[in-house]
Amino acid sequence: MVLFGIGTDYILFLIYRYRERLRAGDDAKSAMVSAVTRVGEAIASAAGAVIIAFLALLLSSLGMLRSLGPALAIAVAVTLLAGLTLVPAVVSLLGARVFWPSNSWKREARGTHFASIGLAVGRRPGVFAAASALLMIALSAGALAYTADFNMSASSTPKDKESVVAVSELRKGFPAGAISPTYVYLKSTDGSTLDKTELSRYRQQLQAVPGVGTVDAPVLSTTEATASYTLVLASDPQSDTAMSTVERVRATAHEDRTARQRGARRRADRRVRRHRRRHGTRLLDCLPRGRPTDHGDPGAAPAQSDGALYLLGSVALGFGATLGATSLAFQVFGNQPGLMFTLPLIMYLFVVALGTDYNILMLARLREEALGGLEPRQAARAAIRFSGPTIASAGAILAGTFASMMLAGNLLMTEMGSPSPSASSSPHSSWRCSSPRA
Repeated sequence: MVLFGIGTDYILFLIYRYRERLRAGDDAKSAMVSAVTRVGEAIASAAGAVIIAFLALLLSSLGMLRSLGPALAIAVAVTLLAGLTLVPAVVSLLGARVFWPSNSWKREARGTHFASIGLAVGRRPGVFAAASALLMIALSAGALAYTADFNMSASSTPKDKESVVAVSELRKGFPAGAISPTYVYLKSTDGSTLDKTELSRYRQQLQAVPGVGTVDAPVLSTTEATASYTLVLASDPQSDTAMSTVERVRATAHEDRTARQRGARRRADRRVRRHRRRHGTRLLDCLPRGRPTDHGDPGAAPAQSDGALYLLGSVALGFGATLGATSLAFQVFGNQPGLMFTLPLIMYLFVVALGTDYNILMLARLREEALGGLEPRQAARAAIRFSGPTIASAGAILAGTFASMMLAGNLLMTEMGSPSPSASSSPHSSWRCSSPRA
């Protein structure tokens, strides 16, 4: 998924610029040299930021995330290498035949109205900035409804599979927790033999805890200093309800499966917060750096920190809006108990990967147009006119591809593939960092 998403972006960024140069009259090889020169920096910057973000997963306390980080970073690095070498070479050999059988590449598409959008943004950038920010903030408010769901057995397997059918049959005659009993241990503090009357009383106390289904008679160790109780919860042992039950018996319960999952929830939440902070700091050094212009004023170079702040703000809003919209769709309107606990991190990785690509591409084009002598608002118009179709095409292709995951018959895949907003470029609010007069 990462390879397809990022690879599609990099290829489209290159092809669209290549097509633009062909329209301007360049021959195939010159057009490709110009495309790689102009777009290569943006692609490399975006890939660098994403690689650093993925490598931050090495700091996770969860093993599955530690192994995921290097794999994703390697995938992006290989995709970057292919995007800057293999793809340009093949396209240069094919020339205009790469667009066969259509000849529409010879003229700029007019149905998409990106020139009109760019003109409108250039005239009233503040209005567009406020409107888009308010929309993203409104969607982000839906994230307040987010609840983590750790019930992997209920969400990761289609309901018609034999294992799921067997568990459903089992639950008809036994408490739901029978599929994974909870073990409670009682140990004498001084090593003496446990009193049988106390053992019986303790069993009754466990049985009286709300949410507990049944408690078997205790099994004593050889020294009779430790007793083991098999406790069956009334609800699914991986559900939030079961975790609340464990809270009520935690003072007397040793580590069990449900308790470990509660610990995993805390570690996952902490890691998501730390990952966002660490990624935010690293990203500042990965943006295309501004350069002094021919105006001769060294102080007129674009401020890199301004561009970084715009990018970080856009990614943060995109993540909040994505999580908020998905929470509303599945929890509020879909009546789901929660979203899979891994989903926010997966969403964040994709918002960072794709949103960073789109933002850096737009920022790079803004800077290019500004350094070419255009005024800030004119640069914004040109950037949207030429880069808008690229970003829209990439987003449409990826949205359609990910939406196909909703047919998997798997709740986790459905949640991942559901249509939701991603971090998009905000040229109307970030053109200042691309202007030589900023």
